Amino acid sequence: MLNHLDELTRRRFLANTAKTCFGVTIGGAAKDFFAPAAIAADAATAAKGGGKAKSVIYLFMSGGMTHLDTFDPKPEAPVEFRGPTKAIKTNADGVRLGHYMENLAAHGDKIALVNSMTSTQGAHAQGRYFMRTGYAPRASIVHPSNGAWISRLAGRTNDTLPAFVTVNSGNGHPGAGFFEPEFAPLPVGDAASGLKDVRRLRNISEEQFNKQLALRQALDKQFDSRFHEGQKNVRAYNQVFDEAVKLMNSKDLEAFDIAKESREMHERYGDHSFAKGVLLARRLVERGVRFIDVELGGFDWHSENFEQAEQKLPILDQALAALLEDLSSRGMLESTLVVVATEFGRTPKIVQERNGRNHFPKAFSYLLAGGGIRGGQVYGKTDETGSNVIENKVTGPDFNATIGFAMGIPHALPLMSPSRRPFKLGGREGEPLTSLFG
Repeated sequence: MLNHLDELTRRRFLANTAKTCFGVTIGGAAKDFFAPAAIAADAATAAKGGGKAKSVIYLFMSGGMTHLDTFDPKPEAPVEFRGPTKAIKTNADGVRLGHYMENLAAHGDKIALVNSMTSTQGAHAQGRYFMRTGYAPRASIVHPSNGAWISRLAGRTNDTLPAFVTVNSGNGHPGAGFFEPEFAPLPVGDAASGLKDVRRLRNISEEQFNKQLALRQALDKQFDSRFHEGQKNVRAYNQVFDEAVKLMNSKDLEAFDIAKESREMHERYGDHSFAKGVLLARRLVERGVRFIDVELGGFDWHSENFEQAEQKLPILDQALAALLEDLSSRGMLESTLVVVATEFGRTPKIVQERNGRNHFPKAFSYLLAGGGIRGGQVYGKTDETGSNVIENKVTGPDFNATIGFAMGIPHALPLMSPSRRPFKLGGREGEPLTSLFG
């Protein structure tokens, strides 16, 4: 009996063959999971209201964003917990935000706050890895990130652009993990600069360029024929060339050029590099890119928490509010899942001598909008000081499963690692928050 990975590989081969020969796809656009369990999971997802999202814009606040000063303010808590942060109302009843998020408050009816996140990973690298993969880090394996899972199971809608892009994510991102290199993200370091070195040199004609490619293939032919099937690094080497050429010839390459946006649009999102990354994410979603991970660093506020909040949070607030308004006005919000994530929260009780907050994985918050999410709601609850989850506890695997649910892909479908161990998008026990949809 074929395992799930063999079945996926066989079906992808058939789908690609049909597409190449006849211009059609098998089983609908970008569906390459045909095992019975996957089909049943997909049907259940549709029945419960998932599957509306076609792309994900994943905004990651690196450093551990404080929940009490953003999505879970506690105005009734003692001052040693709340500090000077005030809770402000939004345009949705019962949804409150920290006062640093005044632009987002006008979009409370579009967002769902998940205020009952919890994790066991209290260090930065481990926390980021866990929230992006659903698994604790291990020395023996690198697990695929949520973006790689989406790329693998949802497939491409634009054959010439990558399905997965990261912006300003640095070198610590798990990327494709043990998946094949084709599911790895295309990294963009600076959204304002776009992609560099993606055009043919001016003194090289297309004919000369093609001859160079043909020469490389001829020189590598014997080596490839011997090692291609068994060596992942050899396949990766060839895929880099193939993907680069495909991207160079793409008519949608201009999606990476945010200079084509109006001055008004740039001003709406903001002048920070993160804001440029969010604007780039919207442009990529328009061209069918499945998953864009945009990172904003600098949230590790052990000292001067509130002074840093005054500087950093308005950057997120402006860009996020602009994105929600932009997607909504273009009719794209329902098909785009917007996520605001972080590795953990900050200690509810302020460290008085430093006026800061330390690492706190026990309770923190995430935000969801679009992609079938019902706006104007708060899911889960912490106690009166934000120190303990007291209602609807949510883990990182649950949250990744929810992303899969929104995309209409089977979060519980096991795929095999090279060591023949099964892994899932939703971690070992992740369950989607289906009540957020509808």
